[in-house]
Amino acid sequence: MAHTIVIFGASGDLTSRKLVPALYELHRKGRLPDGTRIVGSSRSGFSHEAWRERLVESTAGYLGDRFDRGVWNEFASSIYYHPGDVTQPDDVASLGQFLDGTEQGAETVRLYYLATAPGFYEPAVLNLGQAGMTCEDCAQRRVVIEKPFGIDLASARRLNEVVHRVFAESQVYRIDHYLGKETVSNLLVLRFANTIFEPIWNRNYVDHVQITAAEEVVIGHRAGFYESAGILRDMFQNHLMQLFTLTAMEGPARFDADAVRDEKVKVLRCVRPLARDEVARWTLRGQYRSYRDEPGVGRGSQTPTFGAVTWHVDNWRWQGVPFYLRSGKGMSCRTTQIVIQFRHPPHMIFGSNAVDDHEANRLVIQIQPREGIQLHFQSKVPDAGMKRRLVDLDFTFRDRFAGDIPDAYQRLLLDAMQGDASLFARSDEVEASWRLIDPIQAAWDEGAGPPLAFYESGDWGPPGAAEWMQRQGRQWFDSCPVLK
Repeated sequence: MAHTIVIFGASGDLTSRKLVPALYELHRKGRLPDGTRIVGSSRSGFSHEAWRERLVESTAGYLGDRFDRGVWNEFASSIYYHPGDVTQPDDVASLGQFLDGTEQGAETVRLYYLATAPGFYEPAVLNLGQAGMTCEDCAQRRVVIEKPFGIDLASARRLNEVVHRVFAESQVYRIDHYLGKETVSNLLVLRFANTIFEPIWNRNYVDHVQITAAEEVVIGHRAGFYESAGILRDMFQNHLMQLFTLTAMEGPARFDADAVRDEKVKVLRCVRPLARDEVARWTLRGQYRSYRDEPGVGRGSQTPTFGAVTWHVDNWRWQGVPFYLRSGKGMSCRTTQIVIQFRHPPHMIFGSNAVDDHEANRLVIQIQPREGIQLHFQSKVPDAGMKRRLVDLDFTFRDRFAGDIPDAYQRLLLDAMQGDASLFARSDEVEASWRLIDPIQAAWDEGAGPPLAFYESGDWGPPGAAEWMQRQGRQWFDSCPVLK
């Protein structure tokens, strides 16, 4: 069956940096379905050829040595452009007529990709419905919606209601590029395709779990967005919560969209929400010291650029095991990792050691940039009696598998075209996540949470973050990155 990918916001950065390069790579690898057309639409007045010329430059710059002009020329023949304003019903209807003309009555899957600012999601969806370009419960019409999906629970509910007026939930693909990363998908394989991990993936053997998404870069010229978002909306509600649910979920009966997403929602419903008077104890917030000097940031800004949150999961698997989620800008390095910190042996027969999490077994799953897994375990030091040392076993994707690790958008675009929603968020999952984040954000905004602590760019967050963990008898695992 032929496919048409319609990109609203075609002149934007996401299209040129991510979407078109990903589609080009899928074409180069022979994975795009035959007869795939790409139609861009935005208010800019490009012709077909002018838009292709603009894209060839940006795609070549993004892909570097992987770009082949001959392959591009084949690919570009399927690229079209139709100008229009997504907020204007007549413009969307005109686009529909253009699509009908290019498809010439052939049965075609249409993928409407909203690569616009979030404020355009509602009018885009409603105008698609008004123009008759969708059909409820029709698998051949799908919509892909970029994050952020709302800024709180109320706005997420509102957007879900609007979307469901036009599309059935099965037609909606809420995209979070973290879920398209090979190492995130591998987390499911690691847990549910191996017998050695799942028996110890529980409260009997795990002391705690750390999930970190650190960024070395600072805000720069993104203050317009960041001042209204902050670290919770920018990183926690989407990226970190996705990693959390995949780490904590029960095994689905089968690997399909509904089964996987059912288990993720179950985990979120088991998380103990933080009451207003608990936020100061179980969360941290910080700001890198030079943030207020960034263009567009107010002199007295209270916007956090660092955050840490403790979740307690009230179910049989995880009762009593804290999950520590943290993220920050201007950190020591760029790294996203999941640390499964195991308990100490119940009795140490080789001499006593001070209790130290860094001496217990540890499984580190490196999501990026050095994708792989590292297992830390105790070993005897040769010719030193029974002296022990923590050693490690490494696995890295780049060392074991040939070729570059594909960009996350390649996987997600292909899944959406094939109708596989396993790696996309469902409406109840989005709302369940906001129910947990909203009380923390409200407490922070109202001054009921922990005080805003400052840290220097290049540190691992505020100095108090280490003390916060030490009061709970634990330590952060800081590494840049852990894998060699």
